[in-house]
Amino acid sequence: MSSLSQEELADIRQQFDMFDADKNGHITASEIGQLMKALGEEVPGYQIRNMIKEVDLDENGMVEFEEFKKMYIKVKSGKTKFGLAETSEKAKKIVKTGGTSEASAEGTTHSYGEEEKQAFSDWINFQLEADEDLKGVLPISDEGDALFTAIKDGIVLCKLINASIAGTIDERAINKKKLNVYKTTENQNLALNSAAAIGCNIVNIGPEDLTSGKPHLTLGLLWQVIRIGLFAKINLQNCPGLGRLLEEGETMADLLALPPDQILLRWFNYHLAQAGHPRRVHNFSGDIKDSENYTVLLNQIAPRSAGVDMSPMQEGNMSKRAERMLQQADKLGCRKFVRARDVVRGNARLNLAYVANLFNTHPALEAMEVEEIEETREEKTFRNWMNSLGVNPFVNYLYSDLKDGLVLLQLIDKVKPGIVNWDKVNKSPFKAMGGNMKKLENCNYAVELCHQLKFSLVGIAGSDIADGNKNLTLAIVWQLMRAYTVSILQQLAGSDKPITDEEIVAWVNEKLSAAGKSSSISSFKDNTIQTSRPVIDLVDSIQEGSINYDIVNAGATPEDRLSNAKYAISMCRKIGARVYALPEDLVEVKHKMVMTVFACLMARAKGQ
Repeated sequence: MSSLSQEELADIRQQFDMFDADKNGHITASEIGQLMKALGEEVPGYQIRNMIKEVDLDENGMVEFEEFKKMYIKVKSGKTKFGLAETSEKAKKIVKTGGTSEASAEGTTHSYGEEEKQAFSDWINFQLEADEDLKGVLPISDEGDALFTAIKDGIVLCKLINASIAGTIDERAINKKKLNVYKTTENQNLALNSAAAIGCNIVNIGPEDLTSGKPHLTLGLLWQVIRIGLFAKINLQNCPGLGRLLEEGETMADLLALPPDQILLRWFNYHLAQAGHPRRVHNFSGDIKDSENYTVLLNQIAPRSAGVDMSPMQEGNMSKRAERMLQQADKLGCRKFVRARDVVRGNARLNLAYVANLFNTHPALEAMEVEEIEETREEKTFRNWMNSLGVNPFVNYLYSDLKDGLVLLQLIDKVKPGIVNWDKVNKSPFKAMGGNMKKLENCNYAVELCHQLKFSLVGIAGSDIADGNKNLTLAIVWQLMRAYTVSILQQLAGSDKPITDEEIVAWVNEKLSAAGKSSSISSFKDNTIQTSRPVIDLVDSIQEGSINYDIVNAGATPEDRLSNAKYAISMCRKIGARVYALPEDLVEVKHKMVMTVFACLMARAKGQ
C-alpha cells in the first residue's frame, strides 16, 4: 500500500466512486452495467460478473474499496490486467474532461458529474426559493463551483434535508449568523448525522469534505438526499390511487415491497397501456432516449387544460424532440432534473429523478379503496440505520429485503468484523430452482451467528426471517442495532466486555453531576425523559455552552415536550452523535430508542 502516493490514492478513490453510484461503499454488477452503458457499451451480465470475480477477494459478490485499491497496485506493477481497471480508465477520461474534478479544470466536454451538478442546483433553487435564510445564496448558478460553494456552510444542506423529509432537523439548531470554521463544522455535523438518520450512506464522508467542496462526495450525498425525498412520496398516503398498479394475484403489501424505481416503471407502463401505446419501458436509459415514451406519458397524465400534446413526435432530430418534450413537461411545472442532452444520452440517474417528480406531481391515478399499509416509526428507523451503514442492496422494505439473509449477514459483520465466513454465504442473484433453499441457508447462518453474539433468540429460526415474520425479524434487527451501538463504545473503551444498560445510566448521571446539572435518570424508562431535559443537559455537559436554554421549556404540555425533543435530537447530531431515534421516541419514552440516544452520546463523549 505504501507504493501509492496521496495523489494516486485520491485518483483511485475517484475512480471507485464513478462505479459506486449509490455511494454505499460497494461496487455491484448493476453499477458496473450502468457505467458501461454510459460509455456506450452493452456488456453481457456474465462478463460483468467475471470482472467482479477478478477483484472480489472476499467473494461476497461485490467490490469494496480495499479490493479495488489492491487491483490497482497490481496493475501499476505490471503483474496483471483487469477488465474492471480498463473500464475505469475509460470512464476516468470522460469524467476528467467534464470539469468537475480537481484534475480537469480545462475540460472541454460535460461529464455526468457536470450534468448532475446542474440538475441538483436547479432542484435546490426550486425547493428552497422561498426560504428567507437563503436570500443571499439562491439562486445557485449551475456554472463553475457555485453549488459546492453554497454547500460549504451547511445551511443549504440542512434545509434540503428538511425539504426531502420534513422535520428532520430543528432549525433552531442550525448556526445561521456570524459563521466561522467551528460553527460551519457544527452545521455539517448536523447535516451529515441527520442525513444518516433518513437513510443516507455517509461512510467516508466528513464535514471537511463538504466544507472543502469535494465534488464527487458532495454530489453523491446530494443525490442520496434528493432521491430519498423523491421516493418518500411513493406511498398510499400521498397517492391513494396506487392500487391501480396492482397486477393479478398481487396484494398491496407485494406492490409496496417493490423498490421505488420498479414502482415508477410500473406506473410509467400503466399510463402507456392506458394510452393504447404499444411500447413499454424497462429502464430509465435506453428506453427513453427517443422521447417517444415520455411524450405519450406526459400527454396521458396531463390535465386537459394544461395544453400538453403529442407535437414533439413531429420532430425527427432526437435532441430537438427531447427539447420539445421538455417544453411540454414545463406546462405541468415538471421540467426538472433533465435537459435534452440527458434524455438523449440516457442518463439513468437523472431520468429516474425526472420520472419520480412527474409521479409525485401528476400521478393521474384515481383513488381506490385498498388495504391501508403504512411503515411504522420503528421499521423506518431500523431501515434508515441499515442503509446509513451502506448495506447492499439498499433496504426499501424491511421484511422482504431481509429474506435472503444477505443484509443481516452484512450487519452482523459490522457488529463484529470478521465473524462472517463469506465462503459459506450464498450470493445473489438466486436461481428460480433452489433459490429459496439458498436464501434459507443464509438466514440459518445469520441466526447461528446471532447465537454466537449472545442474542436472545428464543423461538426464532432462519425460516422466520425467510418467511418475513415481522415480530421475529424486528427482534433480531433491534438486537443488531443495539449491539452495533454498544460495539462502538467497546472499541472506544478498548474492551471486549459488553457494556450494560446500568453502566450507560451510571455514566450519564456522573456526567450530568460533574457538569452541575440537576437532571438525572434512574433507567431508560425514567418518566423525566419525556421532557428531554436529561438529554439536553447531557449534550451541554459534553459540549459546554452548546445549548441555548432560552428556547428550552419545562415540558409541561405535549407540545412543549415535543418541541424540547426536536431540539434535543438535533443538538445530539450537531455535536457529532450519530442518533437515529426520533423526537417522538423521547416524548413517549420508548426505552429501546432512548438507550441508543444515551449510548450514542456516551460514544461521542468518549471519542472526543
